[in-house]
Amino acid sequence: MVLLSNGVPIETVSKLFGHAKLSTTQIYARVVETKISEDIQNLLKRFESKKQKQLKAVQ
Repeated sequence: MVLLSNGVPIETVSKLFGHAKLSTTQIYARVVETKISEDIQNLLKRFESKKQKQLKAVQ
């Protein structure tokens, strides 16, 4: 969620979305954290691949 990743407290997000329970919002927060982690891992793999290609080109 854009709000959570920009520092808006989860309690505020929960109220904004009209969730009766904070646990409902936490489900979405976990999905976001997992997605961010996956995206960062993919980005790091791309950087490593690019670095390897550059090293091979120099040799």
